Amino acid sequence: MDLFYFAWLREKVGTGSEQCALPAEITTVAALIDWLKTRSPGHATAFADLALVRVAVNQDHAGLDAPVRDSDEVAFFPPVTGG
Repeated sequence: MDLFYFAWLREKVGTGSEQCALPAEITTVAALIDWLKTRSPGHATAFADLALVRVAVNQDHAGLDAPVRDSDEVAFFPPVTGG
């Protein structure tokens, strides 16, 4: 799986991207985030408040219940605001 982190999420995780082999039991975005929280203190901090995190799976916005596969590209970014 290709993972991408943007803005302050990148700063907290310590990298803009990483590749990982997804454990077989991880089948949703929520399960992926729970697993990522265990990878490092930076990951845990980045995903501490999910109200501040948006997700895209294969470049399509996705919710926490969206399915994920090991071949997917998943991006995490803060909510976009503007005027």
